[in-house]
Amino acid sequence: MYLHISDAFSEHFDMADNKDGVTPKGSVAFPLRNPNVTLNERNFAAFTHRSAAAHPWHDLEIGPEAPAVFNCVVEISKGGKVKYELDKNSGLIKVDRVLYSSIVYPHNYGFIPRTICEDSDPIDVLVLMQEPVLTGSFLRARAIGLMPMIDQGEKDDKIIAVCADDPEFRHYRDIKELPPHRLAEIRRFFEDYKKNENKKVAVEGFLPAQAAIDAIKDSMDLYAAYIKAGLQR
Repeated sequence: MYLHISDAFSEHFDMADNKDGVTPKGSVAFPLRNPNVTLNERNFAAFTHRSAAAHPWHDLEIGPEAPAVFNCVVEISKGGKVKYELDKNSGLIKVDRVLYSSIVYPHNYGFIPRTICEDSDPIDVLVLMQEPVLTGSFLRARAIGLMPMIDQGEKDDKIIAVCADDPEFRHYRDIKELPPHRLAEIRRFFEDYKKNENKKVAVEGFLPAQAAIDAIKDSMDLYAAYIKAGLQR
C-alpha cells in the first residue's frame, strides 16, 4: 500500500518508487509499513495547514487575559538601532530604517496581535524587561500605562508594558510605580529619535494602566469589527 503525497511535503520523507501502481502527477509515493492503518484526516489537514506561513498579526492569539495581560510580538530588540516593522501583506518583519546617531531602543518594542488602530496598524507597545528579545518572538506583557503621542500631526499612542514573566519587572501594576528616570528615558527616546529625523513629535505625558487597558480593548473591538465586516462582504 502506498500513500501519495504532494511534492510540497516530499522533502520531509524518504522517497520510494511506486512499483504497485501509477503515481499521480505532482506527487511522490511512500510505502506505509502497516497497510491496514487508517489515515487521520485531521492530522493530514494539519500538515496541509503548515505549508502556509502563519501571520503574527492575525494568527497569533492575543491571550485569555487580554486586554490587561496580552501577547506581544517583538519587532525591535532592546538596545537595537535598526527599526524593524511588520510587513502587513506577508507577515514578515522587514527593515524600515537605521536610527540616526547613537540612539537605541531602551526596551523591547512591538505590537499586539489582533488589534488595529486609527492608522490601520496594530497597536504599538514598549515592553520593559531585563533582556533583549529576538525580533519575531512573542512574549506575555502586562499593560501599566499609556503614552499619548502626536507624530507628524497624527495620533500615535504607545502602550507601556512590563514582561509578565520577568521577575525584575512583573510586580509593576501601574506606570506611576516606575522610577522617574525610567519615564524620562522612555519619553526622551521617542522625542529625540524623531527630532534627529526632522520630524515633529509631541509626547503628552503618561496615563495610568486603566487608560492603556481601555485603549487595547478599543483596538480589539475595532479589529473584531473589521473581521465581521469582511465576513459579511
